[in-house]
Amino acid sequence: MFPEPPYFFLLAGLLVGVTSGLAFEATLKQLAQEWFRTRSTRTLVYLQGVQLQLPFLGICVGICIFLASGLEIFGFPASLSYVIAVSLTVLIALLVWSQLGKLLVQLERGGSRSIDLDSI
Repeated sequence: MFPEPPYFFLLAGLLVGVTSGLAFEATLKQLAQEWFRTRSTRTLVYLQGVQLQLPFLGICVGICIFLASGLEIFGFPASLSYVIAVSLTVLIALLVWSQLGKLLVQLERGGSRSIDLDSI
């Protein structure tokens, strides 16, 4: 009577999100180290090119599939699950990307000492 819960998509979304997150971390570290070494005139904000946007998009897609599958497991219809998941994912992605840009500007202005996470 009820459709089979999408456990495969739940695990696939989680796997895509985690692997894209690892690629995003490695790319961001590499770009920041390259900028720190050369202190080029290009600002860190402009380093947010395709090589950083692609893993970020992978994270967003993986998390969206994970959220939608989780909602489907709890009995939500697939269409409603994906509407909720896409809405949440887009909102959170915009907020995270904006915060990353602000953090890179702060890093560029004051170096790594300007980002004191212990004081927060």
